[in-house]
Amino acid sequence: MKIQALEVKAGDRIIAYCNNKMQTCKVKRILDPGQANITLSVFTSENYRGCSVSSIVRFQSNALVDLVS
Repeated sequence: MKIQALEVKAGDRIIAYCNNKMQTCKVKRILDPGQANITLSVFTSENYRGCSVSSIVRFQSNALVDLVS
């Protein structure tokens, strides 16, 4: 299902280009909610020494984002 980037909230699982590949990411928090670009802190499915990897993903506010159900 696709939703607008403005509608993404913490806890959502989305598909995003992160760490040089498309992958499922879980939204940790929204860093810049009111800007022209939405900046999200996300966890990827990758692990490094047993810890979840956190990354930053940016979308234009009117972009459509794939939501994983």
